[in-house]
Amino acid sequence: MNLLAIDTSSLACSVALQIAGEVTERHEEKAREHTRLLTPMIRDVLADAGVTTEQLDAIVLGNGPGSFIGMRIAASVAQGLAHGAGIEIVPVSSLAAVAAQVFAESDASEVVVAQDAHMNEVYLGAYERGAGGLPSPLFAERLQTQTLIEELDEAGTSGRVAAGFGWERFPGLAAANTSVIGGSSVILHPRASYLLALGESDLERGAAIRPQDLVPAYLRSKVAQKPGSAGS
Repeated sequence: MNLLAIDTSSLACSVALQIAGEVTERHEEKAREHTRLLTPMIRDVLADAGVTTEQLDAIVLGNGPGSFIGMRIAASVAQGLAHGAGIEIVPVSSLAAVAAQVFAESDASEVVVAQDAHMNEVYLGAYERGAGGLPSPLFAERLQTQTLIEELDEAGTSGRVAAGFGWERFPGLAAANTSVIGGSSVILHPRASYLLALGESDLERGAAIRPQDLVPAYLRSKVAQKPGSAGS
């Protein structure tokens, strides 16, 4: 399949293009630079491959959860490109993309991904190694305070790895879960190249949507709420 994948849900601005099995990637980790970087990166990978968006089967979007502003940037660009090319969008979890990279680069059997959600919380996702090495969710992604992750038990600790910037940002989360986490990964942010296999799998099972039907996976209902204010 010919797929363009983009993710700006974290510090990283990441783009990957798959054409006839060949992958071209651009990935930079720079704070508050997504608006400047994203469109030129997309233009570069398309030019390198000598294709246009009309030749794509779909756009794979890292749909969060993550930075509200970052997610909006990628979502609006994906919608514009997909609408212009007459193709659909495959929204994929940005947390799962982190897990997919860990599985590809290690022998971990489970990955627990945490990303900074501010307000002393993380966006949490946990995955086991599924078919083809792709992540399969152990439970629904959610917000998590710096407390014990109750779904995890000590039985599978040896093959269970923590990944994502949230563990580094909130060391209290790691302290609360030392009994159920066996190791840690250096992978902090999603790379678009690891969205590709996830997106292709979802596209094959009919999970693509029209650009206008895209709903970012914010998880937090009050996206404009200031840290420290009341509520969730």
